[in-house]
Amino acid sequence: FYLQGSPEAAEEAEQGPEPSAGGAVRRGKRAAPAAAAPQPAKLSRAELYRPPTSEELTQLKETEDLFHSSLLRLQIEELLKEVTLKEKKKKKIDAFLHEINSLLSAIPETPETELTDQAWLSEGVKVPFLQVPFSVKGRFRFVPPAELKVVGSYLLGTCVRPEINVDIAVTMPREIFQDKDNLNQRYHRKRALYLSHIAQHLSKEKLFGSVKFAYMNSNHLKPILLLRPQGKDEKVVTVRLHACPTSDLFKPSRFYPSKNNVRTAWFMEQSTPKEGTTEPPTPHYNNSILCDTVMLSHLHFLSNAATDFPGMKDGVALLKVWLNQRQLSKGLGCFSGFLVSMLVAYLLMKRKIVKMMSGYQVLRSTLQFLATTDLSVTGISLAKDADPSLPVLDDFHQAFEVVFVDPSGLVNLCADMTASKYHQVQLEAKRSMEILDDRMVDGFQVLLMTPKPIGAEAACSKTSELFSCNWGDLLDETCSSSTPISQQLLLQKPHLSLCLMFLIFPQWPIDADPPKHKDVGPLTFGLLFVPEFAASTLEKGPQADHPEALEFRTFWGEKSELRRFQDGSICEAVVWEASTACQKRLIPEQIIRHLLKLHADIPESSICYTGALLESVIRTGKEAGGTGEEAMVSVVCSYDDLSRKLWNLKELPLMVTAVQGVHPALRYTDVFPPIPMKPIYSFHKRSKHFLLPSEEKPCPAYITPLKIICHMEGSGQWPQDKGAIKRIKAAFHLQLAELLRQQHQLVCRPAVTHTDVYKDGYVFRLQVAYHREPLILKEVVTPEGMLKYQDTEESRLLELETLHLPYLTSSLHGLQQQHPVFGSTSRLAKRWISAQLLSDSISEECVDLLVAFLFLHPAPFTPPSSPQVGFLRFLNLLATFDWKNNPLIVNLNTGLTGEQAVGRRNKFVASRSRLPVMFLATPKDQWSSMWTQERPSAQILQRLVLLASESLRALEEQLMDPLSDQDVKMVFRPPLDFYDVLIHLNPSQIPRLLESVDRPVKSVSRGVVKNSSAMNILFPVVDYDPVQLYLQELRNAFDDLALFFYDKHGGEVIAVLWKPLSFQPQPFKVSSMRGKKVTTLNNELVCIPNVEAILEDFEILGEGLVKSVEARTEKWTI
Repeated sequence: FYLQGSPEAAEEAEQGPEPSAGGAVRRGKRAAPAAAAPQPAKLSRAELYRPPTSEELTQLKETEDLFHSSLLRLQIEELLKEVTLKEKKKKKIDAFLHEINSLLSAIPETPETELTDQAWLSEGVKVPFLQVPFSVKGRFRFVPPAELKVVGSYLLGTCVRPEINVDIAVTMPREIFQDKDNLNQRYHRKRALYLSHIAQHLSKEKLFGSVKFAYMNSNHLKPILLLRPQGKDEKVVTVRLHACPTSDLFKPSRFYPSKNNVRTAWFMEQSTPKEGTTEPPTPHYNNSILCDTVMLSHLHFLSNAATDFPGMKDGVALLKVWLNQRQLSKGLGCFSGFLVSMLVAYLLMKRKIVKMMSGYQVLRSTLQFLATTDLSVTGISLAKDADPSLPVLDDFHQAFEVVFVDPSGLVNLCADMTASKYHQVQLEAKRSMEILDDRMVDGFQVLLMTPKPIGAEAACSKTSELFSCNWGDLLDETCSSSTPISQQLLLQKPHLSLCLMFLIFPQWPIDADPPKHKDVGPLTFGLLFVPEFAASTLEKGPQADHPEALEFRTFWGEKSELRRFQDGSICEAVVWEASTACQKRLIPEQIIRHLLKLHADIPESSICYTGALLESVIRTGKEAGGTGEEAMVSVVCSYDDLSRKLWNLKELPLMVTAVQGVHPALRYTDVFPPIPMKPIYSFHKRSKHFLLPSEEKPCPAYITPLKIICHMEGSGQWPQDKGAIKRIKAAFHLQLAELLRQQHQLVCRPAVTHTDVYKDGYVFRLQVAYHREPLILKEVVTPEGMLKYQDTEESRLLELETLHLPYLTSSLHGLQQQHPVFGSTSRLAKRWISAQLLSDSISEECVDLLVAFLFLHPAPFTPPSSPQVGFLRFLNLLATFDWKNNPLIVNLNTGLTGEQAVGRRNKFVASRSRLPVMFLATPKDQWSSMWTQERPSAQILQRLVLLASESLRALEEQLMDPLSDQDVKMVFRPPLDFYDVLIHLNPSQIPRLLESVDRPVKSVSRGVVKNSSAMNILFPVVDYDPVQLYLQELRNAFDDLALFFYDKHGGEVIAVLWKPLSFQPQPFKVSSMRGKKVTTLNNELVCIPNVEAILEDFEILGEGLVKSVEARTEKWTI
């Protein structure tokens, strides 16, 4: 019985439920401090300045060549310390293993019985094997193990925390086997009975906290026994018992991939085999038996590879962390830790890596090999001597999809893996190599510390267990890319890729029946697609007279039809019905439903597509059609036309040099884009040229003014006085209105600071800008009469409005052209922030930049391909980004180099205390974070982080279990019990009521009709929202006492939070009695807030708008 410290070390059957290493790093307990702090060593001058040794020079050179910085090297060393097993734990595990050893040797024998006679087992233990069909020949008796050996990662030293698995190979004695035990599951049933008898005896021992069964890597042919210690050490280790035969029990030639070991007549329960039928090969069955016979030889093989190679231990540990974070290391056909250890040994054998390499070099070399080698096309083998009697790689390729042959030349280590699963691993490896070579990305954080759940990466689809078909067949049919359905889907749509959630069977108690295939529940798979191709409504096939046309028709069924194209060709084609961008994003759902119905006979009611469940919250209007993308395109077209008209205006004293839109709709990120409106005159009061709201009627619909900056050319005629410039601009506003009316018949309404233009049913707000005005506003005359320039509040706001905002809008407009779902993602994010009543606490531009970051720096993911995935990543970014210690660098238009980004990070650390709590850096704004300077505050950011992490957790649960009745809008409904006072509003006076998350069933008329062709009309009511005006009054009057929160998109409640400091008694002063009352405390007159009067003021200020004020008196005390 070999324990830690033995010369043999290996990596076998490594994988179990190992949570992400990130969790280990966060949850790992710190080591106890030493008794005395170590004192710094005093070095002599000669030692301080001695030249570096050759080892130090090698290390420095390696850091320079391989790591982007010495920081990455230190991070990796620290991670390895965190995930490797501590010496103290090893001692506990060794003691536990010794006790298991003595218990296993003492289990009594049993008399020999027929395999089907299992009455000798106690009722408290069930056989962990699906015995179908039950009748089988053969006899069984239990004899204590011939040998016990620890195998696997524990000896190799590559266990990664937090869950440590120790594997023990329990060698079953030769005398319990008979001839032909290789046939018809006899070996597998004896193995299961052997483990059952062990479980029966060990379950009575007080040493164990739990004794359970599990399937090894979810393979139902491979049950194992899990033992955990009693008490507080239960989570320290899981010991896994693998029953295996002696290595020479069976003739290897019986298990070649082309041989049959499960007879059809037995399996189909026929009395006699049909004449003339040939038995099909059973390669997976054969491989499962061979795996057990070579466990100990794999032990020696990996032990030899790891000798004098410390880098292998570190490299394998890093690779396991990498696999765990991507959820690739668990389940049926996973890329287990054992497999990755064998791959490293293969690369060592082929001299792709050498024993001098460090762990990081091993990681890079292995990822490079995975990224460039397709084992589903060209398999690899660890067998050195080519024995002519052994099967060759081509034999393995015929039987298995992915081929990696072990040193014996008999076992395919990737037997359970499908080609699509391997391609998923390959895709991840390719991305990881790109990340490691990108200096803009923190490779360590992204590669090894960031979890990649399937829901954050792909649009998900589920097939439920409601249909009746063989589960294993379905799995092959839908997931294996060697079967026609998936292979052809990937051929027909090369921009689609499948990523399957590996099947994981749970552990089960020893007194329960083993889980059956149907117990797995729904099958979940993710779809990764390139949005511009996946959303195409036409799938063009081969020409009608080509031989491939028949194959195309067979694959697509009745959906395929002949069409003539503009080039004259007549081709097979499939057309999907979709008119809006929202419907086009759901074309993959139509494809999945159609193909699974056609080829697997799965009804549509059994398929649940979760790729677009959240989009209803940004739907415009009552019709279920689109989510506003088309409305935004219409706004941009109207704006472009107005821009041309402004550039070509005649009779202006100065030319218009640039027209720049700054409204969110012009960068596709307005939550609810404006809709063309024409006012109903009878609903309003009439003035000479424009309309006013009527007191008797509900509040008119909210019409948003679309702000546009008009830059006028420079001239010596512009005055140098800021007051005079404002008057000149007012004159330009009047002239623009007059010329647009005369030359283009547009209805205009000029004002001092802007001109409103009604065009195509939209209202554009033109604002004239002069490029030198911000500079003139910065002029300050000192008491000595000197003129100097310094930033003022006025100059900063003007620069923001006329320079930075137009640049941001044009940059994000460009980003939308590259990533069509950027706008919808940003709109979902803003809708969520507004729903949490925090839209006034964080600027729209800040949210747009946060979402832009997800598309410009998506590592370790690909850029989001649907708004829902983008929104989940937005919540994840808010919840997990280290705002305190890092700037968020959004590299718009790739304006920053890697060196500049590093410099920005270093400068940020040096001046952190003076910077905003949320720091966003862009190429044009590297040092000031202008969009977050004033908001959010530290408290609001803390609240946002908390809400984001809770919303993400709730949403992931709902999206991964869509068959439950949970409402995904739940995360858009804010918790109101957090607030002190709730002001309920009158719905008829809320102009944006139809934008609320839970829209009213009946809506009132708002005095407008949809119309984009109206020309000569009275000017409608613009930018009138009584709730916002009321909020402004509340903040002006009670800003020192309370904070006010509101959902601007149709919220019916204003939430009030008292400021704790304002409720501390203050000394009585006549000058500061606003909102206060006098009371006596300790015989002294003091002032405290007069809450009753303040609540009354809330109602008085909002007369007609406020329905009621609900004071939650239990929430505040005086």
